[in-house]
Amino acid sequence: MSAEAAAITFERAEGAQVREEDVVEVLRECYDPEIPVNIVDLGLVYDVKIQPERVDVKMTLTALGCPMAGEVMTDVRDHLLQLNGIKDAGVELTYEPPWSPERMSEDARWELGMV
Repeated sequence: MSAEAAAITFERAEGAQVREEDVVEVLRECYDPEIPVNIVDLGLVYDVKIQPERVDVKMTLTALGCPMAGEVMTDVRDHLLQLNGIKDAGVELTYEPPWSPERMSEDARWELGMV
């Protein structure tokens, strides 16, 4: 899978003040509790919709039925709410397409000793 295929899809509504870079920056502070790599570099974030005062994220987890799913989703939402001008945030969990290690960034592969 190419790096382009694992990239996050962004949709930004007119009038939204938050930039894509701002969202990526706060999402890089969220980690899978079992893997010492942030959710962006793991390739867990699929889509981001930025609206005035709201951000929605569609993401997955590394394993179906992960017992930490609720905690990860809460952490992501809490981080999104730290963005200036954001008053609400949503996190949708999906398993389509399923996550695979090919979605990881090169940095994540290095961190996990896969390169």
